[in-house]
Amino acid sequence: MARGWESKSVESQIEDRRDAPARGDGDAAAAEKLSRRRKRESVELSRRRVVRDLETSRSEVHRTALENALHHLDDELRRIDED
Repeated sequence: MARGWESKSVESQIEDRRDAPARGDGDAAAAEKLSRRRKRESVELSRRRVVRDLETSRSEVHRTALENALHHLDDELRRIDED
């Protein structure tokens, strides 16, 4: 799975470089948008991992920690979307 995600990240970076001349790299708003998109992708990846771990966890203590992490990641996604 990590290898597939890494490939998607590389693909995304290649697309960003290809599109860079068209959007004008000096534009602060475009840089902020790119930063927000990358942050969102990172949080979404973490959230998928936590959900997967939650589905297989047998320890109640571990499940509680994972549920707390899931709530935190959901809050982080909401904050990213609000900006």
